[in-house]
Amino acid sequence: MEAVIFTGIQASGKSTFFRERFFDTHLLLSLDLIGSRHIEKRILDLYIKYRKSFVVDNTNPTIADRARYIQRAKLAGYKILGYYFETQIASALKRNEAREGKKRIPPVGIRSMRNKLQMPGVGEGFDELYFVRIDESGFAVCREY
Repeated sequence: MEAVIFTGIQASGKSTFFRERFFDTHLLLSLDLIGSRHIEKRILDLYIKYRKSFVVDNTNPTIADRARYIQRAKLAGYKILGYYFETQIASALKRNEAREGKKRIPPVGIRSMRNKLQMPGVGEGFDELYFVRIDESGFAVCREY
């Protein structure tokens, strides 16, 4: 069982990465889709109860934000994988402009999230931590050791 925790500002590629890499193997946990921390917690409880691998596709900018998932999954015996989406603010703003409707985030929101962002580290409880960048050929992933 794997608990995969994404960290990155809006429009950094997290949801696309989920669809490309984890859609067929892991369940999704996303506040953008759920809309409520209370419901999110109930869904997480079910994933853990039934021992399902899952991906948390939220910005998770702070250590405390990530801890809510890491601690619970660790106690349940999950392998904890972290993916940090490195992106330049200008690139995120450009990708955000291509979004439509409610998916488009006000630029001030992206900048604000970038200011809150704390770099994840293995000391938080990750068994493996990866860094993801978008380049001309798609996603480039490297592992932190």
